[in-house]
Amino acid sequence: MSGTDAQTPGGRGRFRFPTAILLTCAALGVAGALLLAPANWVSTILFPGLPFVSVALAGLWLLPSVIALRLLRRPFVGLLVGLLAGLIIAPFSGYGFRSVATNLWWAAFTELPFLLVLWRYWGTWLHYVGAAVVGIVYPLLAWASFNLESMSIGVRIAFFAITLASSVGGTALGILIADRLRRAGVGGRSLQTRRGSHAA
Repeated sequence: MSGTDAQTPGGRGRFRFPTAILLTCAALGVAGALLLAPANWVSTILFPGLPFVSVALAGLWLLPSVIALRLLRRPFVGLLVGLLAGLIIAPFSGYGFRSVATNLWWAAFTELPFLLVLWRYWGTWLHYVGAAVVGIVYPLLAWASFNLESMSIGVRIAFFAITLASSVGGTALGILIADRLRRAGVGGRSLQTRRGSHAA
């Protein structure tokens, strides 16, 4: 098993947020906001006439939280980064604080698989579990908004496929970015040392 798939030992230390962790989350939240602010407007503009193109951007909302969880491997950092990104873009999104709820909703699916194992295991495949779940749940919840009932079965299948592909693609990109950041020394030297010592 590689260092990126290592298990994390139990204890209260997993729920502590040293200054370095908080600063990293803040930086990721700002970067996420810079990405999501224009993506939000593009999605809004395209929604009436090109809903499929709009939903193809869905995976971008997973990206900041996936990077945080992959890089830091701490409970709730995905939700924290999603919250920060939402707060930053709220004044500029046109949706106000609904943007915060939206960001937290997407971030929750990145966090959920690790919650189910109590943040004791950080296998790469768990990131993709979250992506797959949200890729299915989102079209179901957005069924009325996108008027999927009026579309043919083939179009509905394509809609689900695009959402799923976007979610998996955004997750894969987040994993790639986080791994490169780690190799560049981002995330804290002590964290990297601890991860390596517990890699199987």
